[in-house]
Amino acid sequence: MKGQKNVIVITGGAGGIGQACARAFKNQSIIITDYSQGKVDETIEILAKEGIDATGIACDITSKKDIEKLTQYVADNGSLKALIHTAGVSGTVKDLKKVYTIDLVATELLVDAFYKLAGTDSVAVLLSSMMAHTVLANEKYDEALANPQGARSFDIVSQFVDNDSDLMYNFAKRGVQLLTHKNADKWGEKGARIVSVSPGVIETPMALKAAEEHPERMEMIKQATPLKRNGQPEEIADVIYFLASDAARFITSTDILVDGGVIHKIKKMA
Repeated sequence: MKGQKNVIVITGGAGGIGQACARAFKNQSIIITDYSQGKVDETIEILAKEGIDATGIACDITSKKDIEKLTQYVADNGSLKALIHTAGVSGTVKDLKKVYTIDLVATELLVDAFYKLAGTDSVAVLLSSMMAHTVLANEKYDEALANPQGARSFDIVSQFVDNDSDLMYNFAKRGVQLLTHKNADKWGEKGARIVSVSPGVIETPMALKAAEEHPERMEMIKQATPLKRNGQPEEIADVIYFLASDAARFITSTDILVDGGVIHKIKKMA
C-alpha cells in the first residue's frame, strides 16, 4: 500500500452531511458510496461541477457481500485515510428492526471490514446523534448494543424502547458510541483511530422531513438551543474534517457533540 494515494470513503455520500463532507475534503481522493448507483452517480456529477474529483460505488451497508465489494474498490484505488460513516435512517421509518440494523448492525459490519484496510494514521469517524446522550449507561442493554450482531442483541434492546422507533434510534446511536470504545484498542494497535460525532438538529433533507412530522417539537428544540438556530451540514463536515486530520492525532474512542448546546436542556426537559 506504500506510495498509494490516501483515500477518504464517505458512506451516505449522497445525503446532506455526506455531500458536505465531500466538499470539506475536496482536495483529497474521495470515494462516495450510497444505497443506489443512481444516487452515487448523481452526487459525483454534482461534485464534478464544483471541481471536486470523486468516484463511487453503490453499497447496501447491511450486506457483508456488498461491503466486501466496497472495501475491494477502496483497496484498488488507494490507501485508507478515513472512513466517514454518515449513512443511516431516522426513527421516522417506523420499523424497529430496520432502524437497529441500518444504524447499528451495519455500522459494526463496516468497522470490522474497514479495520482490515486501516493502517497508521487511518481513522474511522462514525455518526452518532445528540439523542444517544439521552440514553443512560445500563449494563442490561449496553452489552447488547456493543455487540449488535449477537443473536439476542435486537430482542434485548427492544425490551427497553416501548415499540418506539425514535427511541430505538436513540439506543442504536448510543451503540455507535460504544463501538468506538470496543474497537479503540484494536485500531490503536495499527496506529489507527476510531471516533464518533453526535450532530444535533442539522438542516438536511432527513431532518427537514422530521420537522414536517413534528413541527412543534422541532421549534421547541430550536428555541431551547443556546445559539437559537439549527445546524448546517457544513458545521458537521468541518468537525469531521478536523477529526480525520493529523491535528486530531491523539483523539480516539470519544464522541464529539455538535448540537449548539441543546442536549443538556433536552435532558432537563425529559
